[in-house]
Amino acid sequence: MDKRHIGNIGEDAVCLYLENKGCEIVKRNFTVKGGEIDIIAEKDGKLFFVEVKTRMPDPLVSGETAITRNKKTHIIKTARAFLKTVDVVPICRFDVAVVTFDGKNVTKIKYYPNAFDASK
Repeated sequence: MDKRHIGNIGEDAVCLYLENKGCEIVKRNFTVKGGEIDIIAEKDGKLFFVEVKTRMPDPLVSGETAITRNKKTHIIKTARAFLKTVDVVPICRFDVAVVTFDGKNVTKIKYYPNAFDASK
């Protein structure tokens, strides 16, 4: 399985997780030059920009560690580009989901709401 396929499995699992929490998936893999947001979800008039990191068990680099300052900067830039496409700018937050995939099944989702903000 290639990295993109494994990433899609993690994103699918997080979309289901969010839908079970009452969120609507607005967009997946929103991309602009220099950045991508894995999932954009909405609930109660709030937008969630979600970065998903899918890892095999016992990775060398954890999903949490992979969210570097540079990665956050790219996500924030991409979120700003997305917000230019909407008429009314809602309340927004940046979330991170770390998914563990054992090669056959998603075994764990760690979800971090408000993982960072646009000032970081």
